Amino acid sequence: MSEATIAKKAELVDVVAQKFADASGIVVADSRGLTVGQDTELRKQLREAGVEFKVIKNSILRRAAEKAGYADLTDQFVGPSAIAFSNEDAIAPAKILSDFAKTADKLEVKAGVIEGKVSSKEEIAAIASLPSREGLLSMLLSVLQAPVRNVAYAVKAVADKAEEAA
Repeated sequence: MSEATIAKKAELVDVVAQKFADASGIVVADSRGLTVGQDTELRKQLREAGVEFKVIKNSILRRAAEKAGYADLTDQFVGPSAIAFSNEDAIAPAKILSDFAKTADKLEVKAGVIEGKVSSKEEIAAIASLPSREGLLSMLLSVLQAPVRNVAYAVKAVADKAEEAA
């Protein structure tokens, strides 16, 4: 192998290692067997959520993962590996890939990293089944509003009863 090729591969390892370090959510998947239409639709959904999705050689992924401190993840880089990186929403890659895997049986989620912790495919599936951050916030707001709403209804009922009596 020429020195130029080795330098290019070393540079690619550095770039991918930086992606590992910067990402808050990473999911490794096997997308072998998806049709062109399914692959296009999956990439579109990921792109809309701000998730970068790439197919990278396993040797590059192994070296980059080790360099970024995710040596536990290197066992997953067997066979064709596609990897999704998200810098903003840690759960977005897990949610999109898990939901898509329900309709496309050829897509298999292997493992991932959520907020710096290497996670198994079972943990990724569990995280993906949680409501979105906005959904959780709206549930919390609803729970916080319930007592105030109940007091308001009680005060209104007392006022209506007093009005009827008068």
